[in-house]
Order: sequence, then structure tokens, then C-alpha cells
Amino acid sequence: MAPNLVPFDGELYLIKQFYSLPESDRLFEQLKSDLAWQEEAIFIYGRWVKVPRLMCWYGDSDAWYRYSGVNHQPMPWTPVLQAIREKVEQQCQCSFNSVLANLYRDSNDSMGCHADDEKELGPNPVIASLSLGDERLFRLHHKKTNDKLDIVLGHGDLLVMAGTLQYHWMHSVPKTKKLKTSRINLTFRAIRAA
Repeated sequence: MAPNLVPFDGELYLIKQFYSLPESDRLFEQLKSDLAWQEEAIFIYGRWVKVPRLMCWYGDSDAWYRYSGVNHQPMPWTPVLQAIREKVEQQCQCSFNSVLANLYRDSNDSMGCHADDEKELGPNPVIASLSLGDERLFRLHHKKTNDKLDIVLGHGDLLVMAGTLQYHWMHSVPKTKKLKTSRINLTFRAIRAA
């Protein structure tokens, strides 16, 4: 595994070019056209807000996930998602039963600052995040110290968050002023039964 990128309170590993450029190109086009992308809204600060990206949830039949007031029932694994899952599991040496797919259509799509600390993920969850398409900034900040860390995620890169990272650090994918094209992000998780 690559070196830990956070100086304290968690584990964060970046595997550059986890998929080669030709493989990443093929996967990006296949996922963009084949997945059931949806616009969603989440309940935050007492109101429903449109999510600034497209999303879809795939996984084992019992891998329901609830966050921001929305229940996500998984769609069955597609063959390409299953193949990616197996390669990511081999790299991470752990099992995943679900994947949240995000499609950032352009530079205006984003993900707000949050931590993946829902109880369904269990203590010290391992979350593996595969990036395909245009590069985007992934920003972390520590909840108590306000230390910041910016990582540029490129086409085919795998980012692995583990240990106590979700309890101490928040992360986001901010909007950018630079003209960007589409990006797909697959975040593999292990959801625990309620």
C-alpha cells in the first residue's frame, strides 16, 4: 500500500493509476452510459436540497444505506461494477457489499464537506474511492485542528480512507472555476445490517 497521506488521526492512501489509461477510458465510457444515473435531493438544515451531481447506488440486496434523510435501496451489481469491486477488494484486502456512484457532469457539480460516519458503516470503516474522467480536487480538513489537505484525484486513481479518518476529518469535492469535463467517482463501502 502507498504511504499514509494524513499526518495524524486516520489513514489515507492514494494509488495512482490503479487502472491504466486505456482501461480507465473504457470504464469511464461504459459506466457513464450503462449506470442508472439519477438526480437526488437530500434533507439538510431543515429543508430538501437538490444534490449537485448525479448518483446511483449498487450492491448486495441487503446493503441499504441511509444518509441525509434518504434511504438508498441498492440496484444489483452490474458485471463491470462487480469486476471493479473484485480488483478493489484485492488491493484493500477487505470486502465491500455496495458502491455509491457519483457523476460530476462539469465544474459546477460538487460534493459538500462531510464525513462518512453513519452507523451502518461500522467503526473505522474502509472506503475505497475510484476516480475516472477529469481530475478533481479532493479536500480534507480536520474537525478540531482545521488542518487542511488537498489531493488531486486523476483518471484511474484509487483513494482509500481507513482507520479513524471519518471521525476526525471531513472531506469534499469543491466546485472549480477551471473548465472541466465529466468525472465518475465510485465509493466502495461495507454496509452493516441494521
